Parts: sequence; structure tokens; C-alpha cells
Amino acid sequence: MGVTEKVMQAVGRAPMIALLGNPNCGKTALFNRLTGARQKVANYAGVTIERKEGQFTSPAGHAYRVLDLPGAYSLTAHTPDEEITRDVVAGLRAGETSPDLVVCVVDATNLRLNLRLVLEVQRLGLPMILCLNMVDVAKKRGIEIDADKLARELRMTVVETVAVQGGGEKSLLRALDEAWPVAPAAANPLAAIDAVSVEDTQREVRRILAIVANDNQASDSLSEKIDNVVLHPFAGPVILAVLMFLIFQAVFSWAEAPMDFITGTVEGFGAIVKEHMADGILRSLLVDGIIAGVGGVLVFLPQILILFFFILILEDCGYLPRAAFLLDRLMGGVGLSGRAFIPLLSSFACAIPGVMAARTIQNPRDRIVTIMIAPLMTCSARLPVYALVIAAFIPEREVYGMNLQGLVLFCLYFAGIFSAMGVAWFMKRSLGGKRQQPLMLELPSYHWPHLRNLAIGLWERAKIFVTRVGTVILSLMILLWALSSFPGAPEGATQPAIWYSIAGMIGRALEYVFAPIGFNWQICIALVPGMAAREVAVGALGTVYALSQSGDELATSLAPVIASTWSLATALSLLAWYVYAPQCLATLSVVRRETGSIRYPLMMAGYMFALAYVASFITYHAARLLGA
Repeated sequence: MGVTEKVMQAVGRAPMIALLGNPNCGKTALFNRLTGARQKVANYAGVTIERKEGQFTSPAGHAYRVLDLPGAYSLTAHTPDEEITRDVVAGLRAGETSPDLVVCVVDATNLRLNLRLVLEVQRLGLPMILCLNMVDVAKKRGIEIDADKLARELRMTVVETVAVQGGGEKSLLRALDEAWPVAPAAANPLAAIDAVSVEDTQREVRRILAIVANDNQASDSLSEKIDNVVLHPFAGPVILAVLMFLIFQAVFSWAEAPMDFITGTVEGFGAIVKEHMADGILRSLLVDGIIAGVGGVLVFLPQILILFFFILILEDCGYLPRAAFLLDRLMGGVGLSGRAFIPLLSSFACAIPGVMAARTIQNPRDRIVTIMIAPLMTCSARLPVYALVIAAFIPEREVYGMNLQGLVLFCLYFAGIFSAMGVAWFMKRSLGGKRQQPLMLELPSYHWPHLRNLAIGLWERAKIFVTRVGTVILSLMILLWALSSFPGAPEGATQPAIWYSIAGMIGRALEYVFAPIGFNWQICIALVPGMAAREVAVGALGTVYALSQSGDELATSLAPVIASTWSLATALSLLAWYVYAPQCLATLSVVRRETGSIRYPLMMAGYMFALAYVASFITYHAARLLGA
């Protein structure tokens, strides 16, 4: 055991390795390969940028900590992500341990772009290992790189890895064990990076490539042939629209069987509890509060997973950057660039990662506008509400060979997108800066999705959703049950007990505000906990109607209850409301941290409430005029 390692273990600190590289170089895949489940995710102090740290033990028995730094093209920072990476590597971030060794991960298929960052880090004088990743893809394309020559030119250890394959990290593990103990290095100041111009750096990159790599890369003819179709000015947008349409059709068609299974399981469990418990407060809490509320949300897990199954496939196969390219012209018409597409697409999962992803946009006005419209993308929290109302009021039949319920869902998603473009157009002209910046994107070659990455992505989405059901939603359901149960009904009461409860009083007070858009007091009650998490509204409705009806009046699921209680105009009004529903408190807090101002979350909550109310008002009264 080396002296340095003995000292580190004596003070209880394993060596810290920093993984550094360009976006999409396989750095995070390598991090997952090294750490597995032994990783923790938090935020860097003072910002909402994600900090991923893990630990692992090498085959030689040495313990290491590893930090997955945000992707960066250069240490000359242009975005908040690159600023974090620069400050951590240079040891300038307060409260952040400087890395003992930097592992630069580069894409072997694109050394020309990746080596600039390597040379910049090298000027800081830090201990380094170069990880030549994706060598399998490079060989398939006819790219030959002499790792030994590259090591001599760069004067550092160079290893070859394939992060997406089991065992593809073994060469890096051997190199890490051989590197210890690392002699402490006095890092040069950041000014050392600027001491060499960008032109000279690129000239050095070309010189190294001429020595270590061949120049007979086989053209990726298959990707080119596919791009000739999917990037066609006319065929490309049509293909994108058809893909999105088919995805939303599948969300309803494929999810029917697993949703029925979950519904039957929850109802059966509720019936067992009700049968074996005496009537009282505890049974009401379990059956009407927890099971009716949480079960009403959990049933929509299959639809959420199906939606993200397709999104993850499109992302992993390399199609999403093409979609950004296709939408650049459309988004340019409202003053945005195609670079806003990825943050907006992330918002279909949740507005929080979408808002955070906007930090990669260099233009400050573009970034603010993207943040402000990100919540208009239909996040997964809205999907349970959409699915409930559509299942209750839209018949399950085919129209010209298309599932009508899926068609309505597609229209709701499109309404959010169309509205976001309209708000962006207005904001860009209000904030100034109408000039459109050109979009520069690296289009990766097409490849089959990696099943491991797909499984991990779906598992993470399921874990996040179930965790919210078991924590936030469960807590809110218990609180709502308490507010809906106390105080009890007086003697001789003619209304359900919830009518006389605290929640009933709140709902009837809010009904004066929302009656013009067709909302009854039960819906008003559900809107309040929906401010914490939108999907809570479904569980809240389950709890409210479980407490406001009795006996045979309460059907075996929530959809028939609201179908017999609401008018079609009310249902359509609620769908319109949730297209623009005011953002949850968690998203507003993230907007506050990302923008550094209370002004923008207040603007967001205000304009979204106004849009939601106006849209619901128009929808409700138009539906009534048409006889709904």
C-alpha cells in the first residue's frame, strides 16, 4: 500500500477521481459502470446543478470515490454547467474537495472535438488519465487510433474503454491501481488555459491526430441514408408528427391491461380491509384516504412508463438531436433556437429537469424564455388527470382507424406545445433580442438502443413516481382525509359528512371563484393539494368522492363516479385547465434558484393561472352552447 493511500485511509478519505469530458462522450455510462448503485445525487451548493458522486473498489482492493462532472466542451466556461466543471477541476469551488486525479473521457469517433478539452486540462498540471471511450464504434467505422502514440504525444496514460459493455471499464481500473500513489501536484492557475490561443490549440489537435489516427474513416452511409429521409424539409416534420401521434396512441392502447390489473388489485385490497375492519375513523382513513387516494394515482404508472419507453428509445438511438434540428426553423419563428428543444422535451417528464436543462443555452434571453415556457409542456404529472377524464367521458372507439382517446390525448399535448410557442413569441418581443442565433448541433450516428440504459431509465422513472406516491402523495392524502373528515356532520345532517368538514368549507368558498368555469366544490378541493404535485388531484378526487358518497353510489372506480356527476362541459373545462394549470410549488422554487429572482416564478404562476382560467372559461361556455 502506497504512502499516499495510507495517509488518505488514515484520515478516512478515499482518493477522489473526477470524470471529465464533452457531452455525449459516454462519461455518465462509465460512471454508472464503475459505481452501479453506490452513488448519490445532490446539488452543488448554491445552485440547482446536479452533483453525482459514487464509490467503488478496484479488483486490487483499493477504494475510490468518483465525481461525474457536468459535460463541457472547454474550461473557458460559457454556461453554468461549464463553470461548475471549471471551478471543481481548478479547486476554486468553496466546500468542494479538489480531485486527486482527473480522468478525461473522450469519444474515440470524434477526437478532433474532444482533444481541445484534454489539452486545456493538461495545462493546469493535474494528474490525468485519458479514457479513449467508444473504441468499438470507432473500429466499426474504420477509425484506427494508436493509443501508445497518443500516450506519448500527450505524455499521460491512455486506456481504451467501452462503457456500455460489461467489463468495458477493466483497463481503466488497472490504470487507476497503477497510478497510486499520486504525487501531489501544484495546479497552475486558470490563466494557463488562456496562455495558448484557441487557434493554436486546434492546430495542436490536428498535429496529434495526424500522428495517432488514420485518415480513412469509412463514411456512415446508413446514417446518411436515413438522414436524407428524416431530415428532409417536408418528410422530416411529417415523420416526427407521426411518431409522436403513434406514441400517444400506444399510451392508451398498451396500458389498458396493466391498468386493469392494478385497479383490480387496489379495489380487492380495499374490499378486504373494509370487510375485516369495524366501521370507524381508522377504516375510513385506510379505505377512503390512503387506498382510494394513493391507488387512484398508482394506476397510471403503466401509461407513464410507456410514454418514457418511447422517449428513451428515441434519445438513445440518436433521433432526438435530429428532432431539434427539424424544429429549429419552427422555433426560430417565435425567436428561439432548436437548442431549446432538449429542455422542452425534458419538461414532458417534469418541468424541473427541463428548467435546469435550460442552463446550457448561452443567450440569456433565450434561456429565460425557455424556462418560462417549459411548464407548458405536458409533464407526466398531468397524465393521470388526462387519463382519468378521458376514460370517463371519451368513448373508447376508433375514428378512421385511430383510437379516439389517444387522439384526444395527442391534441392536449399539442395544445401545450402550440401555447408554449405563442407565449415564447410574445415574451421574446417583450424582452427584446429578436435576432435568431444559428443552431450548431453534433448529430450522432444512429445505433440500436442499449437495453441496459433503457431498463435503468424506466426503473428510475418508476422509482421516482412510486416514491412520490409513497411520500408526498400519501402525506397529502392523509392530510386531505383529515380535513375532509373533521369536524363531523351534526345531528340531522342532510348532506354527506365532508360537506361540513374544513375541506368542504374551503371547497365551497373556492366554488364562487371557479363556478364560472364549471368546477364544483369537489373539484375545488382537489385543486388545492394539486399545487404541491399535480397528480395529487386524482387521488384527492378519489378521497373526496369516497367521503361524499356512500353505499352503491360509489362505483368500483373513480371514472364512473365523475362520469355520472359532472357534465361533459365541466370535464372539457378541467382538461383545458390542466393544459395551463399553474405550476407546482417545487417547480416555482427551482425557477427562483435558476433565475436568481422572485420575479420570474411570480410571473410564471400569474400568467399560467390567467391562461388556465381563460381557456377553461371559453371551453366550458362553448361546450354548453354546443349542447354538452
